[in-house]
Amino acid sequence: MLEDTPLKIVRAFLVLLFAAGLLAEEGMWMPQQIPEMAAKLRALGFRGDAKAFADLSGQPMGAIVSLGGCTASFVSPDGLIVTNHHCVTGGLQFNSTPARNLLKDGYLAKTRSEELPNGPGSRVFVTSAVTEVTSAITGNIDAKATDRERYELIERRVKERIAACEKGGQRCNVASFFAGLKYFEIAQMEIKDVRLVYAPAEGIGVFGGETDNWRWPRHTGDWSFLRAYVGQDGKPAAFSKDNVPFKPKHWLKISTEGIKPGELVFVAGYPGRTLRHQTYAQVKETTEWSMPRSIRLAEEQLAILEQLSKQDKTIALKMAGRVQGLNNSLTNQKGMLEGLVKGGSLGMKQAREKELEAWIAADPVRQKKYGDVLPALGALQAESEKTREQSAAMMILTSASSYLGAAQTAYRLAAERPKADLDREPGFQERDWPRIRDGQDRMQRTMDATADRALLRWALGQAVALPADQRLAAVDQAAGLKAGMAKTEADQAIDAFLERLFAGTKLGDRDFRLSLMEKSKAELLATKDPFILLAAAMEPQAEANRNAAKNRGGAQSRLMPRYMEALLAKSGGLVAPDANSTLRVTYGQVKGVDAKDGLYYKPQTTLGGILEKNTGEGDFDAPKMQLDAIKAQRSGKKTPYIDAGLKGVPVNFLSTVDTTGGNSGSPTLNGKGELVGLLFDGTYESVASNFLFDPTTTRSIHVDSRYMLWNMAEVDGAIHLLQEMSIPDSAAGALLRRGPGLKAAGVR
Repeated sequence: MLEDTPLKIVRAFLVLLFAAGLLAEEGMWMPQQIPEMAAKLRALGFRGDAKAFADLSGQPMGAIVSLGGCTASFVSPDGLIVTNHHCVTGGLQFNSTPARNLLKDGYLAKTRSEELPNGPGSRVFVTSAVTEVTSAITGNIDAKATDRERYELIERRVKERIAACEKGGQRCNVASFFAGLKYFEIAQMEIKDVRLVYAPAEGIGVFGGETDNWRWPRHTGDWSFLRAYVGQDGKPAAFSKDNVPFKPKHWLKISTEGIKPGELVFVAGYPGRTLRHQTYAQVKETTEWSMPRSIRLAEEQLAILEQLSKQDKTIALKMAGRVQGLNNSLTNQKGMLEGLVKGGSLGMKQAREKELEAWIAADPVRQKKYGDVLPALGALQAESEKTREQSAAMMILTSASSYLGAAQTAYRLAAERPKADLDREPGFQERDWPRIRDGQDRMQRTMDATADRALLRWALGQAVALPADQRLAAVDQAAGLKAGMAKTEADQAIDAFLERLFAGTKLGDRDFRLSLMEKSKAELLATKDPFILLAAAMEPQAEANRNAAKNRGGAQSRLMPRYMEALLAKSGGLVAPDANSTLRVTYGQVKGVDAKDGLYYKPQTTLGGILEKNTGEGDFDAPKMQLDAIKAQRSGKKTPYIDAGLKGVPVNFLSTVDTTGGNSGSPTLNGKGELVGLLFDGTYESVASNFLFDPTTTRSIHVDSRYMLWNMAEVDGAIHLLQEMSIPDSAAGALLRRGPGLKAAGVR
């Protein structure tokens, strides 16, 4: 439980806020905080036991799982998992070929034997315990310790806690909450055999594409199904044909009744990252530099990849996931920047910080305790901005090129392996080696020399443009670049450098890449692979950047908890910790939104909207089988999934729940704990809520469970999955009469 003084202050403010009705639905709450809100939830119509959300081993929380970037949930006693379609893009891509494109056509396993491996590194994480360890991580640190010493001591303690926790065979993590004011240890079961069961066709699962992304109204069938497998002893095991379906203790019931406007809904999941507790200086830097820059870089990469994809279907298939991610990020960043600047979030952030400064200065005790914090954080931010161009260019190079990224990973692993495990850098400890190996294996399905070369050429162009005092010396020397170089001369040098790199490398070969995981630095250099030699030459600068980041991290660990303590003491509004990829619960109501002057968006869409939007091409190309089924339903064919109020089958709906990236695939629950939908997106006007929550405009987008069930029966013929999920006889009976909808096992 959250027992320290600042959190006690938060509780007092919560009571006042509930009484005044001011909290709205802001907050990605830790499960153990939900019982504190029983009165608020009762006022919203909840009649269940709020304590159930704090019991991670009970219903419904025991059914919620992480996919390591998305959320999902068990929906049967045989380990069947439902999540978003866009969360299994990697698995579909891994199992696709140009002749059998599952990304486009979808997939349905008719039997357990047809369920496909979801790809190397695919995992399901089931959280079993969350324990506060703040005193073990930050207690008794010498006040005279330097910032670097603080950083290294905290990092060491975190690694020690994780090592002790993982002796029991579970996967563990220690996460910071409230910017280091609190630390919690999270224990999880890590299921390593994950298989693809069912994903609808692209024309259903991605209907609307980038045109509708982050937009409303929406008609996207963003769902898919996986299954978790374990060894015959019930313990996690690597993929084997002898493995058996995992038997979860809890799974969610799928609602066939759905939701109505105004109803209370909950979302449980693993939101990735919000930045609501950042200082004004941090948000200002994001607004004025990093976000505009990120938008430009994404646009430039997309232009390269889209052009290559038009020219080569193999490249298009390999780059599909990357293109989808860049497009999604681009729209998100544009919406966020627009909200911060035009929406006034940046100005509100500045005003709130000035209020905090005045509140601190108004009391001598507070001034003594907190007076130095904001100036020190401002100086720290200014210091980091001095070398930001160089640091960013370094990251661009290794993220743009899979070849260079693989070489850098191998070289760093070789540097860390001789050390004692607790002395190794996080991410390169023995616990991380299987993940690294899986990553090197998995990238084979997404590596393409032509695309990699084009992206690396672009990234080197970014390095050429660096100012004289922030050059990447190793890259300049290797490629023959220098500050102020004419573009024609720089292009010629880059092209010659790329020719040498790709002519002499073997990193495109999976077996060669995997063999590097066992080599020493000397052995790596002896391969004379040009990418490895480049990674080795870049390592001194990369290490210097990491050391500078550690020094700043130590200072932040000293300052940010005090900043948060002051913030919480002054204003109880910011009571939920920022999202950090740990299990959270948020709640709200099914509700439309006033989008702009004179325009109100209703909270639900129906099958009719698919017919209205469908053009038969591009982002709006629904499968003929689905179009026929919609027309049959609209002509009077009976289905148990008609919404009486809508007079049609509902497709998507809006709610006021507070979510962000990482929540994708999160189950949307009604007051009975039944799954009524899946969270898959937010509106364009909502994305700035990562920095500042606005209850009037923030809306999350969900796929309605009734659309999913209708489609599984009437379009894809996934009757066996409906039966496995125990869809009520009154519904399943009508559906079973239709029979299977796929022409061939597994492929439409």
